[in-house]
Amino acid sequence: MDSLILLDYDTMRHIWWLLLGVLLVAFAVMDGADLGVAMLLPFVAKTDDERRVLYNVIGPVWEGNQVWLILAGGVVFAAWPLLYAMSFSGFYLAMMLLLVALILRPVAIKYRSKLTSAKWRKNWDITWCLTGLVAALVFGVAIGNVMLGVPFRFEHDTLRPVYEGSFFGLFMPFALLCGLLSVAMMALQGAVVLGWKTEGEIARLAKRWAMISGLAVIVLFILGGVWIAAAVTGYVIDPSIIPANEVSNPLLASKAVTVADGAWMNNYAVAPLTWLAPVVGVLGALLAIVLVGRSGGLLAVVMSSLSIAGVIFTFGFSTYPFLLPSSLEPAASLTLFDASASHFTLWIMLLISTVFLPLIIAYTTWVYRVMRGKVTTDTVNDAPHAY
Repeated sequence: MDSLILLDYDTMRHIWWLLLGVLLVAFAVMDGADLGVAMLLPFVAKTDDERRVLYNVIGPVWEGNQVWLILAGGVVFAAWPLLYAMSFSGFYLAMMLLLVALILRPVAIKYRSKLTSAKWRKNWDITWCLTGLVAALVFGVAIGNVMLGVPFRFEHDTLRPVYEGSFFGLFMPFALLCGLLSVAMMALQGAVVLGWKTEGEIARLAKRWAMISGLAVIVLFILGGVWIAAAVTGYVIDPSIIPANEVSNPLLASKAVTVADGAWMNNYAVAPLTWLAPVVGVLGALLAIVLVGRSGGLLAVVMSSLSIAGVIFTFGFSTYPFLLPSSLEPAASLTLFDASASHFTLWIMLLISTVFLPLIIAYTTWVYRVMRGKVTTDTVNDAPHAY
């Protein structure tokens, strides 16, 4: 059977590591706009008609946008089963908080305009806003904890993962900074989308918030980089000690992981081209601010999306080849070389993805083409099926 697989095991591991990064970027760009619009509701929409405009900007597309999160979760489950087992059990309460937010969001969108009661609509508006804020914050805090190292180990006889942290232990200062960066990125993405899709007072206020959140992205991202270089403990492993194309085993006897302050910066010295990611993260946000101030519309959305991609790939390049470092037992850290599914599983997943990924991209493109144009109070009031 292995003779039918055209790529070796380690190449397949790298392909899925890159694809996981692409899926996370796609989710943050597409569904991040939905979360950002929800967060900005009390700041850019003052009347009931204006709030309905915001619901209808993302109403036709949020379900399709959420597909990218489901795909990313599916990839973690199928391609990196040990990562899935450890992260979902270790971050269990945080995951439940995220799930509650993601479940309440569509309920708010669907039910908000079913009654004309001002109190009913106000309560759903508060709920919708909070779901965007909580989801964005949890994503960022989780990323921050990965960079700090997660307190887990494996039982050597059974490979059963054991997590020894706590829910409140997740909210350390650096992790909170990552959470705030995530909130700012989603707010920027939501604001530039509103600046592009709406007009009048909503667009004017959205552009103002795009500038505020864009500046916050730049400041928090640079502050996070300085913090990582100066005071955050990073993890180092020599991939050459792991035999090439071997079956995954996170407790490999020859595996040795060392920790040192600022070690997450090592990859940038080894591969200087990786500096492009943080540069794009900063320049993208800066250009989005400039373009949204000059009515850049869709181009501002593109720049904000590039900024998100730059930030996420900065995280990936910094932590390579680690997927989940262990602060409790560094040698048990999960890397892309010792935590993946079998060679055959990764190959079958790749074949399936070559069919279904283009279909999802084509469907998403078609939806955005059908729903093109401005969303205004007139278009909302004239549409019988509007939210």
